Amino acid sequence: MGNQEQHRFVGGSGGQVRLGYLLYLPSGYGGGAQQTWPLILFLHGMGERGDDLEAVKTHGIPKELDRMADFPFIVVSPQCPEDTYWPQETAALTMMLDDVMARYPVDRSRVYLTGLSMGGFGTWALAAIHPERFAAIAPICGGGDPQWASALKDIPVWAFHGAQDDVVPLIRSEEIVRALEQAGSQVRFTIYPELGHDAWTVTYQNPELYAWFLSHRRNDR
Repeated sequence: MGNQEQHRFVGGSGGQVRLGYLLYLPSGYGGGAQQTWPLILFLHGMGERGDDLEAVKTHGIPKELDRMADFPFIVVSPQCPEDTYWPQETAALTMMLDDVMARYPVDRSRVYLTGLSMGGFGTWALAAIHPERFAAIAPICGGGDPQWASALKDIPVWAFHGAQDDVVPLIRSEEIVRALEQAGSQVRFTIYPELGHDAWTVTYQNPELYAWFLSHRRNDR
């Protein structure tokens, strides 16, 4: 294992939902009949939309997987269609995730969600709609509606943003983080003082992020 395989999900009424995705299976996958694996759902940025799945490897976890040995997660990296945005595709993402979890031995108590830029917005949006699904989330240089704080307050959140970001202003993360804090969330927020929009390279290269993911699981699963 270790390669990122290309897959296509077709579902919904009349097969109207179609999402291509990259699937990474850990190097030890298949070693034990009863073994289950934690899963990371990764959402890319706006520039990787379309129908060329190789583009999803441009940034983020799919790019980093080529240099990481023994990465202990199943990783699902879908591709957003050209004419839409991740926050508008939450239903499609949910159906695709259900399908993957039915096909592979996923530890349902350890499903994590992360994304960058447009994928950061998608991370906030999907978690707010389905807070019961995720053990922890890590949105990067995105943003969300502060009114979502009541839905998100019980999910472990680690948000990241570059202070010099001129594409998605820092305030977009600050607003929802502030709302979470006011709701009683123990949200973590890392601001990189010298970074612009690319707050993801240093984040996804940091082993602490993945250790933090694995330190959380849903107790009700």
